[in-house]
Amino acid sequence: MSKYSKEDIYRIVEEEDVEFIRLQFTDIFGMLKNVAITKSMLEKALDNRCMFDGSSIEGFVRIEESDMYLYPDLDTFEIFPWRPQQGKVARLMCDVYCPDKKPFEGDPRFVLKKVLKKAKDMGFVFHAGPECEFFLFHMDEEGQPTTNTHEMAGYFDVAPIDQAENVRRDMILTLEEMGFKIESSHHEISPGQHEIDFQYAEGLVTADNVITFKMAVKAIAKRHGLHATFMPKPKAGVNGSGMHINMSLSDFLGKNMFEDQEDERGLSQTAYQFMAGILSHMKGMTILTNPLINSYKRLVPGYDAPVYIAWSAKANRSALIKIPSSRGISTRIELRSPDSAVNPYLALAACLAAGLDGIEKKMTPPPSVESNVFAMTEEEITAKGIEQLPETLGEAIEAFRKDEFMKEVLGEHIHTKYLEAKESEWRVFRAQVTDWEVEEYLYKY
Repeated sequence: MSKYSKEDIYRIVEEEDVEFIRLQFTDIFGMLKNVAITKSMLEKALDNRCMFDGSSIEGFVRIEESDMYLYPDLDTFEIFPWRPQQGKVARLMCDVYCPDKKPFEGDPRFVLKKVLKKAKDMGFVFHAGPECEFFLFHMDEEGQPTTNTHEMAGYFDVAPIDQAENVRRDMILTLEEMGFKIESSHHEISPGQHEIDFQYAEGLVTADNVITFKMAVKAIAKRHGLHATFMPKPKAGVNGSGMHINMSLSDFLGKNMFEDQEDERGLSQTAYQFMAGILSHMKGMTILTNPLINSYKRLVPGYDAPVYIAWSAKANRSALIKIPSSRGISTRIELRSPDSAVNPYLALAACLAAGLDGIEKKMTPPPSVESNVFAMTEEEITAKGIEQLPETLGEAIEAFRKDEFMKEVLGEHIHTKYLEAKESEWRVFRAQVTDWEVEEYLYKY
């Protein structure tokens, strides 16, 4: 059932003195874009008649076919609490359409909606809950972000050691005002690193929430004179920021389809098959869950991030997938490799599609790994048939290129544009000479 009708939005805009509405969408890399309109143009927007230049958005269309339309999702209407309280600013998340009134295949939101429909046709509703980590850093005298932080707090520390407690408080109050249900927040392992977890929701809502979350966190941090970054590994020698994704399927009545009280682990065959599908397609979709060159600086041993494609029925942090201990309606699997630089629409679409493929093909996951994979020898890892995640963006590109399943999930347009962009990014990076190389080699050779 819809949350808002057109009439509801007209009424709220008048009652709340909303003057500007941002029509928001993302490019294929998850970067938030918007077209801002005044309330006098609201009727035109809600009638799906607002147009923009798609050729100016990376990964969209060519200049000779540039006209695109924004179709607002009425249920995503929210007022920005951090903007002025007179002449308020609101937003609507939008789907992107072509002039022929067909969904644009290069719209990441459309890709996720397609996979969600497939899940629905199979009798499932997909739920996801992200664990979003980020760093708070100081700005320099010119207002540009640095990687400096005065605090030295660690995991679960409190004030006054945790100097950003009040910043997180403001973020949470702002998010709750926008309809988020915040489950927990805390200081993370690294100095300046934080985590705020919000309640799981249906897949499309979760993807929209991730985009909104990042926008709100950055806005509130700036009000405190800080820069919030979701870059996976902004500093060497400390833990990077991930975005673990908790996933489950339910039927249309809300029954958790991953639960089976007769199973020794409390997991259903559907859960095992879903997990097997993700493990099977993990290499090909790693470029979507870990999209940056910098992402692979986080995926190294010793920093609480997974490296090996394995699962554990216990709270084994060395495994790619672990099963949280809660059961019943809370039964779920937790994928631990993604980071917060993801495009949430594409990452969730890939996870769900891979899981559904596992169900359709009745895949069986490998045995659960109960011990610390990082402590195993290479011989032990090989004997157990445990494979490794791509170690660089270059390796992820090759796995993505070879994976026909991912091409089918994303569609020809996004698959081609995404691959081209990442290949270019990798070529540029490979040509760089880093400070480490100069310090390591200049005096030797």
